[in-house]
Amino acid sequence: MKITNITDVFFDLDHTLWDFDKNSEMTFARIFQNNHPEIEIETFIEKYVPINQACWKLYQYDKISHEELRYNRLKDSFDAINYAVSDEQIDSISNEYIHLLPDNNHLFDGTFEILDYLNKNYKLHIITNGFADVQKRKIENSKLHDYFQTITNSEMAGVKKPNPIIFEYALDLAKAKKENSIMIGDSLDADVQGALDMGLDAIYFNENKTQVGNNIKQINHLLELKNYL
Repeated sequence: MKITNITDVFFDLDHTLWDFDKNSEMTFARIFQNNHPEIEIETFIEKYVPINQACWKLYQYDKISHEELRYNRLKDSFDAINYAVSDEQIDSISNEYIHLLPDNNHLFDGTFEILDYLNKNYKLHIITNGFADVQKRKIENSKLHDYFQTITNSEMAGVKKPNPIIFEYALDLAKAKKENSIMIGDSLDADVQGALDMGLDAIYFNENKTQVGNNIKQINHLLELKNYL
């Protein structure tokens, strides 16, 4: 069913438009090939993905710092595959990862098509919890920048989604009204519930087809947004 009152569409970036998992795996493969060739990338990624998600969850709610996130997700992943690595090596890998990650810019299928479609009738924006410099480079390198009128990151707002302050900040920056705005993202709590709690509408990008309540608007592919907007 089409939503008729929307003027402004807010997107999450990672795991919604920018294919974080694919780009991350390619980055680690490049790093390990050069410095740690004995590591099997598939084995590492199998452990890293859930550990990274758990660390981001803690970071999202200010239970760990930026530095702890970057260290813990690697240390815990190396421990999980029984690979001995020093703190100095972890710091080196972490820095190289952050530097190289935006060089890989795979987007989810349909990204440009849906942005071209939406751009004709809506103002488009981004709200991201990612690190400001890294997100800026991702957006520019993947040729997304020209689609978005505003980009709000958690460093600008001083808080992370689902904190209502970041949504308020983004709305003010966009000069948008919450009753005419919608948030699209892959996180049920940070993107969807965070937006709903603030009075914005929301659509869950449910690529993995997770079971959710019937009250949640959801899509499994970005082009399905045409059913709503």
